[in-house]
Amino acid sequence: MFVTDNIDQPLTVESGSRKWMYPLIRKGKFYQYRSWLSYAYLIVFFAGPFIRINGQPLLLLNILERRFVILGQVFWPQDFFLFVLAMLAFIVCVVLFTIAFGRIFCGWICPQTIFMEMVFRKVEIWIEGDPKKRKQLDAGPWTKEKISKKTVKHVLFLIISFFIANTFLAYIIGSEKLVKIITEPVNMHWSGFFSILIFTTVFYLVYSQVRELVCTVICPYGRLQGVLTDSHTLNVAYNYPRGEPRGKLTRGPETPKGDCVDCGLCVDVCPTGIDIRKGNQMECINCTACIDACDYVMEKIHKPINLIGFYSEEMIVGNKRPSFTGRMAGYSAIIIVLLGALTWFVFQRSDVDVTLLRSAGMLYQEQPGGYISNVYNADIINKTDKRQAITLVAADPEVKIKYLQAPGVLEKEGSAKAVFFLMIPAGSIHKAKTDIAIKVMQQNKVLATINTTFIGPVN
Repeated sequence: MFVTDNIDQPLTVESGSRKWMYPLIRKGKFYQYRSWLSYAYLIVFFAGPFIRINGQPLLLLNILERRFVILGQVFWPQDFFLFVLAMLAFIVCVVLFTIAFGRIFCGWICPQTIFMEMVFRKVEIWIEGDPKKRKQLDAGPWTKEKISKKTVKHVLFLIISFFIANTFLAYIIGSEKLVKIITEPVNMHWSGFFSILIFTTVFYLVYSQVRELVCTVICPYGRLQGVLTDSHTLNVAYNYPRGEPRGKLTRGPETPKGDCVDCGLCVDVCPTGIDIRKGNQMECINCTACIDACDYVMEKIHKPINLIGFYSEEMIVGNKRPSFTGRMAGYSAIIIVLLGALTWFVFQRSDVDVTLLRSAGMLYQEQPGGYISNVYNADIINKTDKRQAITLVAADPEVKIKYLQAPGVLEKEGSAKAVFFLMIPAGSIHKAKTDIAIKVMQQNKVLATINTTFIGPVN
């Protein structure tokens, strides 16, 4: 007979009190897959701010300076529409993934789960022991052993939170500024010091106190899951036609029973404390811990595995194969369109951004030599990490440009202003507004082409 103490108690609000989770660890194949994915994620997360691609960080989201770097490519506020397209594509991908596979993002990819289960939980187990020992330690009096274990655990939690906070800040301000904050006197970087202090406190409280409540109460994604999933969605689910009626293993004659031996191990391993046998629940994050636990028991009693597995409701009830529904096809088409548009805009994106405006409140001017002129102001931004000598040239050879202020050399990721006369021979003007194309040149290379209008007298 395989019976375990039901150490975990699900989170309930009947009494209004918090019930702590003490999940058991069962290292099955899914746990190993999650571990490998988590280690890869942690390596990329902590190394990310220091990885350089063409001199730029792998990822930088500097909201304060409105400068964003993704995979070494610098994006400015003028590229905001690209960010919108990328976010829309990401959101639709999450929606499609939820429709197809439920809340698997939460259990396998979400940073909250990865840090909680693969970092802080392992530190807790290492110091305080298995779930039964942790529960007894929490319920027991404050002895020297309890004080020492709790102190060591929370000090390590603070240290880990400090490293997470520093890395998180590096993604916002850049690794170079972070190094300055760490190495230079505190009085030179009060804002940076308090930012690290606040982030460290937040991460510490989340992983030491709030924990699974982020997934079950705070995060809106769990509630969104109920709207997105249907009978075709693959979720971590209990195959109840096979498992019921459940019952303990007994010797001798017995009434027919299902494969579930009612050991409670699937509840013991759940990080949110639910019973997967009660059906699809909002708190389930599809972490697959219950699959590993149930497979372990099925192997021990020589019964087929996957009593708990990835099933849709139609697979359990109708014994059907997973299907690709029309709703999935619709979201897939939207993703393809969004990614296609994003790819096209990224490849069409120039190295400089130019805003060209004719001087407000001014009409045309008559210039020597029979030319008519307009005054223009240009704001030029260098999006690259190299210095660029910029000149403006009219596409029409008859049109001349006379600088009042030349753009000159733009520093890397810098900007400059240009003020100039755009001059057209009077005989070439045939209407009140003439369309003019201006090329932004670096030596003989055309970086961008801007179209504007020219106001002149009508001949």
